[in-house]
Amino acid sequence: MSLSIRNQLPGTVTTVTPGEAMATVKVRLAGGQHLTAAITREAADDLGLTTGSSVRALVKSTEVALATTPVEGLSIRNRLPGTVTAVATGEAMATVRITVEGGQLTAAITRDAADDLALAAGAPVVALIKSTEVSLAAE
Repeated sequence: MSLSIRNQLPGTVTTVTPGEAMATVKVRLAGGQHLTAAITREAADDLGLTTGSSVRALVKSTEVALATTPVEGLSIRNRLPGTVTAVATGEAMATVRITVEGGQLTAAITRDAADDLALAAGAPVVALIKSTEVSLAAE
């Protein structure tokens, strides 16, 4: 199956915390970073997620925010440091390619934001992804 989702990161489940309706799933990515996904408990059960399960974390490019310095005081769990490898700008939007440890991410942000952050190849960034925006696919 082909998907339009640009960000597909392989990893291994380290923890599944089931709740009444939702579950949080912590995933160790191939590069060693940790990512948290908040998915329905039913989805976690349907996928048979347990510690050690191989998964692919899926994140739409429009759900990746960028910061040029470390950010504190946010509820966003997923903060992946990386380096900008390319920026493509249009009239209204920009796509930003980022290399993170063990993979690549794409962020779709407004052109104004890309300009304000002075994003260019080689710039250090932190990719911010809310746990509710991470989907999981069982391998």
